[in-house]
Amino acid sequence: MALNPRMAQWAGKRVWLVGASSGIGRATASALHAQGATVIVSARKAQALHAFVATHPGAQALPLDVTDRAVVHAAAAVVAQGGGMDCVVYCAGHYAAQRAVALDLDDLLRHVEVNYVGVLHLLDAVLPHLLAQPAQRRGHISLVGSVAGYRGLPNSLAYGPTKAALINLAETLYTDLRAHGVGVSIINPGFVETPLTEQNQFRMPALITPEVAAHEILRGWARGAFEIHFPRRFTWGMKLLELLPYPAFFAIMRRLSSP
Repeated sequence: MALNPRMAQWAGKRVWLVGASSGIGRATASALHAQGATVIVSARKAQALHAFVATHPGAQALPLDVTDRAVVHAAAAVVAQGGGMDCVVYCAGHYAAQRAVALDLDDLLRHVEVNYVGVLHLLDAVLPHLLAQPAQRRGHISLVGSVAGYRGLPNSLAYGPTKAALINLAETLYTDLRAHGVGVSIINPGFVETPLTEQNQFRMPALITPEVAAHEILRGWARGAFEIHFPRRFTWGMKLLELLPYPAFFAIMRRLSSP
């Protein structure tokens, strides 16, 4: 069942991807460009953005730091004035493994600032523009979460709660914005080969490339899905964890986290 308007035709559409200097964001921007979309790519790494634009004619680089509210607002105004927004995608993320026995408050707060507060900055900046667009072109907001947000997992003390917050946020946004013609989706990947996951010291099951992830994201948008999760051979198992009662869940977590 389609919960959002299906987005399958990208020619002439304008998509702003925040956090697109590498990984899933960059691959998705490239896939959209190949299908005729005008892509605006943002991230802190200006050099990487300009390198993307050099190989994707017609794309636009708009460097920014998602933790800077004023800069995000200024960038949103530039995107809106350039021709509006058909889709806004938040791909920015920070990840470092952390456990409670070695709590690092500064890094915990960095996760919150990038993974969650940055989204709030973007929403505050783009929602007035989206709601002011003609009713037939109110656009779509897509947030990149993670299956790590489904339940509390080992080594995910800092990362997991921020992704759980995004899932909850997306659900509430969908409820609030559906009647106003703004689509909302949450993207929950499993393990994807990115600069963030390169630091993992464990075997990552069902690991996929950013290009495969981008393909799955475009498929999800074309279906009108609210949640886009992949690869399904892994994510359905993670979804089963959500259904387990706490005694069974914690027993599994003890086995996974044992030395």
